[in-house]
Amino acid sequence: MDSINSFKGYGKVNPAEDRAFRRKTRLRLLLIAVSAAVLLLIVVGVGVGVVLSRRGDHDGSSPSTNPASTSMSDSIRAVCTVTRYPASCYSSLSSAASAGNATSVDPAGLFRLSLRVAMDELSKVSSLPDALSERLNDESAKGALRVCKEMLDDAVDQLNASLGALLRPPSSSAAGAGERLLTASKVDDLKTWLSAAVTDQETCLDAFEGVAGGFRETVAAAMRNSTRFTSNSLAIVAGLLATLEQLDVPVHRKLLSAPGSGGIPAWATATHRRVLLQAGSAGVRPAPNVTVAQDGSGEVATIGAAVAMVPKKSTAAFVIYVKEGTYKENVILDKHRWNVVIYGDGMQKSVISGSLNFVEGTRTFYTATFGVDGRGFLAMDMGFENTAGAEKHQAVALRSKSDRSVFYRCAFDGHQDTLYAHSLRQFYRD
Repeated sequence: MDSINSFKGYGKVNPAEDRAFRRKTRLRLLLIAVSAAVLLLIVVGVGVGVVLSRRGDHDGSSPSTNPASTSMSDSIRAVCTVTRYPASCYSSLSSAASAGNATSVDPAGLFRLSLRVAMDELSKVSSLPDALSERLNDESAKGALRVCKEMLDDAVDQLNASLGALLRPPSSSAAGAGERLLTASKVDDLKTWLSAAVTDQETCLDAFEGVAGGFRETVAAAMRNSTRFTSNSLAIVAGLLATLEQLDVPVHRKLLSAPGSGGIPAWATATHRRVLLQAGSAGVRPAPNVTVAQDGSGEVATIGAAVAMVPKKSTAAFVIYVKEGTYKENVILDKHRWNVVIYGDGMQKSVISGSLNFVEGTRTFYTATFGVDGRGFLAMDMGFENTAGAEKHQAVALRSKSDRSVFYRCAFDGHQDTLYAHSLRQFYRD
């Protein structure tokens, strides 16, 4: 999550701890650089080995070993050195490669293989929450399993998005001709999506807080491989591929676009930039597709009704204007509703208010007064509040797991877990 200012920790930093942290950081960076160099040598060695093997075939000689098999094993071992779980990384990728699922020993090819391995495991476990919910009467457990199911489905979506980003354009396409598999912007996307997939699986387990019956232990045991394999994929793209990309070996180096004016992040959409720049400099707000007003002067009287009008997976912005008032409702903008812009008459004037809380039986994830999952969301001049008191424990005003989302001149009021910035790229300002 980006913010206009960085946060400073409380208290003084222990000098010994600081030195130890810096030493560990330097060692890790050295390990990544060495691993990248080793992998590069292996990739080069593979090419030489294949050439020699083919030459031997033409000469009528029979090599005593299979260089392709050896190079695959060595490449997998080199890639796995940057992961948190190198043993599971090596065994899972080697097994997948021996089954004929590997097409290349270069880092991008092995990274793709790691994603497929993680996807297979995650797909296996994603049906478990539904199975455990059958004939279950405990509402607390059912609520936790519902959160878990949603999180696992979202994690599958993140892995699918990552695999989709690695698809090469058709060779016959003029636009795709000569384009390499990875660019800096793609590496950034991959790290973002895989980080979210890891967070989704953690949130699945967090949902079982205070739930009896051993559900958390059961799900955690079933998710052991999927969590580790997802972590391995993230480590590979964050370590080896990022290092090789910076060296321009062998992935294509294409710098991210520079941050826009006004401190707007580079990943912000064209709509974000236009709305923010116009609102900041000239006070101009976009024309709405629908207006929400409690006095009947708009098309609808509730924000939920306006959200229901948003088309699914639209690439065009859908603008909602919320007139002054306190709207007592809980609103969810699901992951299929993209590029929504919602703005009001001011953070203290146009307010969405709710009171769902953990003590009264709602899982923390679902206590949000306003929850947004759809990508490309922008909120401006809005207030979000949860009026549950401190004695009600977790009570979220706004929860966001919207990728490339922006919150400008917004207020968030509550007592505990008021702002739940769950995952993916988010920007908060003023």
